[in-house]
Amino acid sequence: MDKYADIRPYNDDEVAASVARLVADNAFVDLIAKHNLPAWLASIRLISRPLVRQQLKRKWGQVNSVQQVQLEVVRYLEQIVNNTTTKVTFSGLDKLDKNQAYLFISNHRDIVLDPALVNFGLHQHDMNTVRIAIGDNLLQIPYITELMRLNKSFIVKRSAKAPKEMLKALTQLSAYIYDSLIEGHSIWIAQREGRTKDGFDQTDPALLKMLQLNGRKQKKEFAEYVRELKIVPVSISYQYEPCALAKAKELYHKKHHGEYVKSAGEDIESIVEGFTSDKGHVHLAFGQPISCDCSTPEDLAKTIDKQIVESFYLHPGNYIAAQHANAVVDSESEDVKAFAKRMEAIPEHLRDLVTAIYAKPVLRKEEMDNLG
Repeated sequence: MDKYADIRPYNDDEVAASVARLVADNAFVDLIAKHNLPAWLASIRLISRPLVRQQLKRKWGQVNSVQQVQLEVVRYLEQIVNNTTTKVTFSGLDKLDKNQAYLFISNHRDIVLDPALVNFGLHQHDMNTVRIAIGDNLLQIPYITELMRLNKSFIVKRSAKAPKEMLKALTQLSAYIYDSLIEGHSIWIAQREGRTKDGFDQTDPALLKMLQLNGRKQKKEFAEYVRELKIVPVSISYQYEPCALAKAKELYHKKHHGEYVKSAGEDIESIVEGFTSDKGHVHLAFGQPISCDCSTPEDLAKTIDKQIVESFYLHPGNYIAAQHANAVVDSESEDVKAFAKRMEAIPEHLRDLVTAIYAKPVLRKEEMDNLG
């Protein structure tokens, strides 16, 4: 009996059928056409759909394993890196054991790119890629579900609302993460639900309480169980924040109108913008496996935050936004001019919010330094 069938990624024997469903999905085919064909041709479905399907079958027709999917994803990521970044750099990976499974907990700035770039770094260092935690709120469209589960993503059931239903879902999730690690599969999960909108990266203790549910079932002390999980904090830093304008709009709406409700397809737009927008230099800092005697989720959250904040790579724009006294940035430098030009393109009523997104990591480092 497959107790994780409803949340786990696809196995090798499920890949070919999933690819066939994607090729048959008109919505998916139309999306590919929109972003890969001339607009006039993409709009003529009688021509564009057969054309795209033919290309997909040629490229994906022989794909029948998770490893093959991963290699295709790596090639696509290489294109994204080459076309939308100046460079992607990594630190700390050389200090990790290539044969050890880790629970990577990272800050969260982009829906799909964050774990994708973690995988990109692991692949470059000859390490196995991760299984990725993704909220079921993103899986309202069939082809997104197919793509995610093909790409080693497992489902976090955020839509569960009744207390018993929530506890059951979280207990299953906690056990799945633990069993994956024991079987040698590394895991990626964000430090909190949803992306950081204001630049303030902070781990939610509720996430860590979820992880402990399985430890409690095993009657293990929190600190002992945490050491078993081999948690590695990861700090992801984009020179140019993905979807900064959209994040600022959401913050502005909440401030002036209360609750913000996403429009249909908004998450898909964010994913596409994350892939296609200019990101400049991106750095991923992999921390040290946590081995301290953290006795509570709150203590563990602080320990994770300390590594994420201290290792966050600060770009010139971060210093400029924070007007940092120690910023080694010439007022006439290209960095200052480029950042000023970027800010000028932001609507005036949102400019302070976008600036704050870039400034917050500098201020967080100062706060952490002052706390010792």
